[in-house]
Amino acid sequence: MSEVPEKPETADAPAPFDHKTLLASLPELPGVYRMLDAAGNVLYVGKAKVLKKRVASYFRDNQPSPRIALMVKQIAKVETTVTRSEAEALLLENNLIKGLNPRYNILFRDDKSYPYIVVTKDEFPRIGYYRGSLDTKRAEYFGPYPSAVAVRDSVHLLQRMFRLRTCEDSVFANRSRPCLLYQIKRCSGPCVDLVGREAYAEDVQLAKMFLQGRQQEVIKRLSQAMEAAAAELAFEQAATYRDQIQSLRHVQEKQYVESARGEDVDVVVATEEGGTVCVNLAIVRGGRHLGDRPHFPAGGVSCPPDEALAAFLHQHYLDHPIPGKILVSPLPADDEIGEALAEIAGRPVPIVEPRQTMQRMWVEMALQNARLAITARRTTLSLQGKRQLALAEALGLESIDRIECFDISHTQGEATVASCVVYAGNGMKKSEYRRFNIRDIQPGDDYAAMRQAVQRRYEKVAAGESVAPDLILIDGGKGQVASAAAALAELGLSQLPMIGVAKGEERKPGLETLIFADGREPLQLAPDNPGLHLIQEVRDEAHRFAISGHRAARGKARRTSTLEEIGGVGPKRRKALIAHFGGLQGIVAASVEQLASVPGISDELAEKIYAALH
Repeated sequence: MSEVPEKPETADAPAPFDHKTLLASLPELPGVYRMLDAAGNVLYVGKAKVLKKRVASYFRDNQPSPRIALMVKQIAKVETTVTRSEAEALLLENNLIKGLNPRYNILFRDDKSYPYIVVTKDEFPRIGYYRGSLDTKRAEYFGPYPSAVAVRDSVHLLQRMFRLRTCEDSVFANRSRPCLLYQIKRCSGPCVDLVGREAYAEDVQLAKMFLQGRQQEVIKRLSQAMEAAAAELAFEQAATYRDQIQSLRHVQEKQYVESARGEDVDVVVATEEGGTVCVNLAIVRGGRHLGDRPHFPAGGVSCPPDEALAAFLHQHYLDHPIPGKILVSPLPADDEIGEALAEIAGRPVPIVEPRQTMQRMWVEMALQNARLAITARRTTLSLQGKRQLALAEALGLESIDRIECFDISHTQGEATVASCVVYAGNGMKKSEYRRFNIRDIQPGDDYAAMRQAVQRRYEKVAAGESVAPDLILIDGGKGQVASAAAALAELGLSQLPMIGVAKGEERKPGLETLIFADGREPLQLAPDNPGLHLIQEVRDEAHRFAISGHRAARGKARRTSTLEEIGGVGPKRRKALIAHFGGLQGIVAASVEQLASVPGISDELAEKIYAALH
């Protein structure tokens, strides 16, 4: 790291930054630079293929970007770190931007990973929705897709055309008769041997070819199979092939934005309207347009679209797969990004403007959707702003930006789970949600559960390790609010504003009563009050998050000591037991002697099963 010391300051004003001395000391190597102000705050983080050349561009007489010109006036120090390559510089730059959140950097926060279609490598592969890290040893992945809806639509389409299983392995291993999906012709029934391994493998291969954009090849192979089946007088099988071909052709007719070349392309466009910049990513895989997702800068000041697009390319492709080609509009301000991505991908990554008719159509669609996203976002921000202002006025607070809401869920005291959801800025922040498994309390004691959840959440706030909310919502009445208030008092955080949301008569929305922790008279807002609508939105999300967590915990607890947990009872024996007794309920009701009468179940294992189930 090299650093140029600041010049001594006079009594009147600080000395201007000596950029000439800095530039004389910089190497002509790749690296990362950090611009700091007089107080030591990081203003901007950037990467460079050649540090000396890149940093020098900031100190020329005519700076085209007003944002950068404003930043340069505040520079008091520049720190640099030399790296071995431009790709390494890109990685370091991205980590520093996310960690330091500099004022003049353009930051895109994409908390969600992109979903994929997964095809497992089992004996009878399963097709389904997948989100998470990719394990290519156990499965093949197709995508990414811009949304969960796009994945599920594609999975349903593949079920209709190729009848592949979507059930989990635990269900598949224990079936004794085909499920409803077989009855409605969405699955070929491999779980009960209604389709051979080779025939099923052929369907899997066709599905993969379809996902790779090889639709014409799939239709050709199905046509040949149909003709062969008809020649052998297997008319029912020929009709099945015919239906698959018709489904494929119907899909092709609907895919009017499809490329015959089967390209893997990302379309990245940026546009600005009314001071709002949107970068829209459209995904094309196997020549099929899978949809798009808009992204909005979360940091920095106002920036032109080309700079926003360059920042997005820098950040997005360090966490997501790099396609064969990236179509852009406009061309990014940083012309070195393509070389850095090529170094990471290990192959050329063209970043180009559209040239062909189909490419121009994709870009125009992406731009149109970006404009629509800006309109929708501005409408939402306006509405949320009104809600926050109305709620702050109703509660006598100066402003409300961050709300945290707690709810408790259990079934007669079983598997008690508390949720804490966060509303910040202008929407729910799912990456900051938390669940708490409540322990060491009397089952069904909601007050103790609430006190424990609040205490565990705000211990870090009391220690200065986490941010405090502007308002705490408690889903409940006076008892829950008093318990939460006691937890805050214990932590020395009684100053945090908190209200309870008590349900109204017959639990009707709009009749809620707000309970104050400081003993004020309860407040009932008008049903059409925007502040009440915000409370309802956050409260309902906390309720949903608590219930989903409770159901998962309860289901896990109830699955304990079932057949899957019993040593010596593998898939074949489970299948035999379920087939013999008709399900888990029948197995639970069976005696040791009845269990031992099942082929493959010894007397010793029967006693073990009986003990585990009772």
